[in-house]
Amino acid sequence: MDLSRREFIYRTVPAAPFAFTGTQCRRSPEQVQTSMKSTDSGFEAAYLRAERDGSLAKLERDLWEIFQSCRLCPRKCGVNRIKGEKGFCSSTAQLKVASFGPHFGEERPLVGNGGSGTIFFSNCNLLCCFCQNWQINHRGDGNFVSHDDLAGMMLSLQRRGCHNINLVTPTHVVPHIVKALRLAIKKGLVLPLVYNNGGYDNIEVIRMLDGIVDIYLPDFKYQEGALAGKYSSGALDYPEAAAETIKEMHRQVGELEVDSRGVARRGLIIRHLVMPGNIAGTDRFVRWVARELTPATRVNLMAQYRPEHKAFDYPEISRRINEQEWNQARSWALAAGLTHIDL
Repeated sequence: MDLSRREFIYRTVPAAPFAFTGTQCRRSPEQVQTSMKSTDSGFEAAYLRAERDGSLAKLERDLWEIFQSCRLCPRKCGVNRIKGEKGFCSSTAQLKVASFGPHFGEERPLVGNGGSGTIFFSNCNLLCCFCQNWQINHRGDGNFVSHDDLAGMMLSLQRRGCHNINLVTPTHVVPHIVKALRLAIKKGLVLPLVYNNGGYDNIEVIRMLDGIVDIYLPDFKYQEGALAGKYSSGALDYPEAAAETIKEMHRQVGELEVDSRGVARRGLIIRHLVMPGNIAGTDRFVRWVARELTPATRVNLMAQYRPEHKAFDYPEISRRINEQEWNQARSWALAAGLTHIDL
């Protein structure tokens, strides 16, 4: 049954894992800004400068042009989504959101005390067979919302005391995000913007986001194209695309910077999911980070792989990793010289 926008907001905000409690939920926008100034002298979200100098408005116009022959990701379907045509991600010009709310399960520098203000967009351009959010990404669960609604979500997360606006799976909806962002700026949005993606973006678009995004949070899933093609719906060029875009992200924002509370304000965090049988190429990934970026780059080495969705069709990934595989992954990271590893 279709929900009204208000019903959608009320139903999705308090649901697990987006619980929020206590005074975190009762701070006004003025209190949030005052808190940031007292602990974050001189900080200003990058998009605020871009809005003032007119570059954010130009970016929005350019992104809508890309939308008319969509090449937001490396698949470059070329469909006119403004006219309702669907590409690989099954998205049209309509914006769809699965849920939003304060999230306390993200990386510690993003979570702080108030949580990371996550917005989960429906659909995906990568479609991994083992996707742990397959109901959202493959099936497209969620509700259609307006740009005003999305701006309202951003402002609601700020009022609740979240430390950032965390855009989850944003690749296929970047024009929508920028339009909503501009609306939210007019109403007082000041939080850092987190671009939380699967690592499969068009380098042209990532370059366009220079000076807009404060924190990049990409996955780097594979080091081998044949495996990416097998498990992620034919994305044979994933390793090259991820490497190119993550290097550009690092160029834009550098290593992670935190305030006096340890809360992230700017920089790069790379996620890497350790998979059974080293299918993700963890040994090569950690060496790539140390060689192509810096050993001080923040890396979240994740042990939570579990077979979901269609993973059971592939015996080699139909199990969790074992203790030996996890210990080996940690050893590789340390041997590569990485100094900022979240385990």
